[in-house]
Amino acid sequence: MESRVPLLSSSSDHPSPSEFVDVEDEIPPSSTGIHQASSDPIQSSKPNSADQKPRIVSLDIFRGLTIALMILVDDAGGAFPSINHSPWFGVTLADFVMPFFLFIVGVSIALVFKKVPNKSAATKKVIMRTIKLFLLGVLLQGGYFHGRNNLSYGVDIEHIRWLGVLQRISIGYFLAAIAEIWLVKGTLVDTSTAFLKKYYIQWILACLLSSLYLGLLYGLYVPNWEFNLPSMAASGQLDGESRVVQCGVRGSLEPPCNAVGMIDRLILGEKHLYQRPVYRRTKECSVNSPDYGPLPPDSPDWCLAPFDPEGILSSVMAAVTCFIGLQYGHILMNFKSHKQRVLLWSMLSLLLLLFGCVFGLFTIPLSKPLYTLSYLCFTSGLSGFLLIIIYYIADIKQFRKPTVLLQWMGMNALIVYGLAACELFPAAIQGFYWRSPENNLVSATQLSLQSLFHSQKWGTLAFVLLEILFWCLVAGFLHWRGLYIKL
Repeated sequence: MESRVPLLSSSSDHPSPSEFVDVEDEIPPSSTGIHQASSDPIQSSKPNSADQKPRIVSLDIFRGLTIALMILVDDAGGAFPSINHSPWFGVTLADFVMPFFLFIVGVSIALVFKKVPNKSAATKKVIMRTIKLFLLGVLLQGGYFHGRNNLSYGVDIEHIRWLGVLQRISIGYFLAAIAEIWLVKGTLVDTSTAFLKKYYIQWILACLLSSLYLGLLYGLYVPNWEFNLPSMAASGQLDGESRVVQCGVRGSLEPPCNAVGMIDRLILGEKHLYQRPVYRRTKECSVNSPDYGPLPPDSPDWCLAPFDPEGILSSVMAAVTCFIGLQYGHILMNFKSHKQRVLLWSMLSLLLLLFGCVFGLFTIPLSKPLYTLSYLCFTSGLSGFLLIIIYYIADIKQFRKPTVLLQWMGMNALIVYGLAACELFPAAIQGFYWRSPENNLVSATQLSLQSLFHSQKWGTLAFVLLEILFWCLVAGFLHWRGLYIKL
């Protein structure tokens, strides 16, 4: 979602896969048919076999739509800054990608762990998958791969980025999955009251996580701090002049003096944070705002400071999105008819949306980099409504042909994320060039479309749409061949 930088060294602005689980179980039949749960938060594990019941197709479509949206805003966001991430406050199209992924992770966890015969074994699997997903994120997003237009690899461990999109997803998955394994009562759900009794401890945990976030965000004192200006060297290492940022405040939500950034600087260290934060596109930091651009003459020093959009404290709040998705999955599991599910989802989504709007307008502004409470509620409510729309089209009306491309992509989310969003595939293709690195198939295709449309912006958009179609077809081929990648 941020303009492309070394292989997903980009900001969270990527949302990516959700989670990886390989258990496939059926869920209670709906009033108009029986459906099969998607087995995996981030991707499905296997194609349907003859003896398996149908999947919950809407989950695959939702996941595929999110990945397509991620590719769109990442690759076209530079040409169309209005769809790129909001520079700090507010939301744009790109700012929905991460919440969509976290939300669908939560829904999938509820389906995967609806039956847990051995809690210890299930916990061990969750821990192992969390570790694998976190380490994969470090590999893809830590700076080792340098992405398109940079045919090199390798990262100085002193400057590796420890957190990122996949790492945030792994944290949310871990907390939600553990809560689903250990904090669900064995109550038979035959009434609304029984439903609340069965899952109320999870709601308490989600409230505690939110309270912890709010308490630290508004309660911690942020003193003055210093950082090293990026050197002009091509390496971009932080070995330049030291500058001091004046803070001495408590409860600030502005870019230079918030508790989210302070905690990351103290625990992770300045050198291990994302070096091209979105606030470089604010009016204070860019003459081309809301796009990147040269610094204004009177720009503050903090414009060049690092900030991680998938930081420690904001990831605590982001995990609550998984807990919200978890409850949507519980509704899907415990209520039999389409009408009941849609009604309950609609009520919950409307409530979240209203909370998000009220908080955003009167108390806490919407901010993806901080993952504020208003942003959490607003994006979760819209995630719920989007799930309702897709569920109605794909699982109630079973109108699936127009969405089959997205369904394929959703069933192969992990491989598409790694190859496309993390730019492994285009970087590999660019490695084959004629005489100079600029003469490669990827660049030639994009330039040809820009010439065809007589516009850099619209040619770039056409290239990105072609890219999305290509990956949909690749995912469809993998599905047809029964090839899947799981952690």
